[in-house]
Amino acid sequence: MKPVDAYFFNQKEPYQSIMLYVRSVILNTLPEVDERYSYKIPFYNIGKKPMIYLNILKGKDYVDVAFVQGVLLEKQFPILKNDNKRKQVRSIQLRTIEDLDHENFIELLHEASNSLSKSKKAWFI
Repeated sequence: MKPVDAYFFNQKEPYQSIMLYVRSVILNTLPEVDERYSYKIPFYNIGKKPMIYLNILKGKDYVDVAFVQGVLLEKQFPILKNDNKRKQVRSIQLRTIEDLDHENFIELLHEASNSLSKSKKAWFI
């Protein structure tokens, strides 16, 4: 079993179901994305640049779907939140699968992919 698969299957419910659902949406929407296991969490990269990562923050009761260049997308997609006072990363917090607006999320994925493809590096701040 790949480390990223083991990560998902070792999560407690409802986090496991939420993460597997988000993973399937990402992989089906962006076939060019590369799923990697870095820093003990799943990352989704375009080329070698990280675009999204999934995490469960300690002491929180949600899955954090974090967009590396989220600061560039937050005006267009107000669902993105600045949690933990991060400089660049913005995220969607999901407590249930139903919390995810599927159509809006797909649009956000395409926009994030386009934005990242045009940038020279993922981490700019």
